[in-house]
Amino acid sequence: MIKLEKLNGTLVVVNAELIESVESAPDTVINLATGNRFLVKDPVDSVIAKVIEYKKKVYAAKNVVNPLEGFERK
Repeated sequence: MIKLEKLNGTLVVVNAELIESVESAPDTVINLATGNRFLVKDPVDSVIAKVIEYKKKVYAAKNVVNPLEGFERK
C-alpha cells in the first residue's frame, strides 16, 4: 500500500499491486485494475518511486515462501 494525497488534500492509501497505469494530465491520474481512478497531487515520478519502495519492502521480506520448495519432480 502506498500513501498519496488527493487534490482536496486528504490522504488516500492505494494498493500498489492494483495500479495499471499512471497518467499526468495535468494532475496525476492513478488507474487501478478494479476500474477505480484517483486524481492525486503527487507527481508521476513520486508515485513510481513509492511503488518501487513498496515492492522492495515486500519482495525483500525474510519470510518469503518458495512455492516450489519441497516439490519433488516425478
